[in-house]
Amino acid sequence: MVTVLGEITPQVIDSLSDEELQQFGITFKKTAYIKSAAQKVLSGELNIESLRAMSDEEVCAKLVELDGIGIWTAEMLMLFSMQRRNILSFGDLALVRGMRMVYHHKVINRQLFDRYKKRFSPYASVAGLYFWAVAGGAIEGMKDYAPTNNKYDENRRKDKSGKK
Repeated sequence: MVTVLGEITPQVIDSLSDEELQQFGITFKKTAYIKSAAQKVLSGELNIESLRAMSDEEVCAKLVELDGIGIWTAEMLMLFSMQRRNILSFGDLALVRGMRMVYHHKVINRQLFDRYKKRFSPYASVAGLYFWAVAGGAIEGMKDYAPTNNKYDENRRKDKSGKK
């Protein structure tokens, strides 16, 4: 998009037709969400600059008011676009998997997750990057301790290790 459009701004997005946006691989539904967000910025309904002064909780609440933005998406926007330093998403399955692998838990419930997040604060975003790496296989031999009733998963683990 940057190569074709140059700078991507609400004005540029608003000037494009749905079909032009979809040519970048954006689905019909996401095109509507992106255009709606651009229009809210242009109308002043959403002041992006004001987000910088808000707490993480306030930013999340403001972002989820936008069509197509849920808590996980808001957290990913805060982490990657806003570079907030204390974002750790309970809704991110890979991140939670990495936590299970590192701490050898079968389950990470919200209460346990919140205790870990508090431990990592105010730099939970950095911890999250490491958990994603672990979940992606960065450390050989680490396993996920989540219980499974799925025969496919059990057989796959057996095939990899040679034993169950």
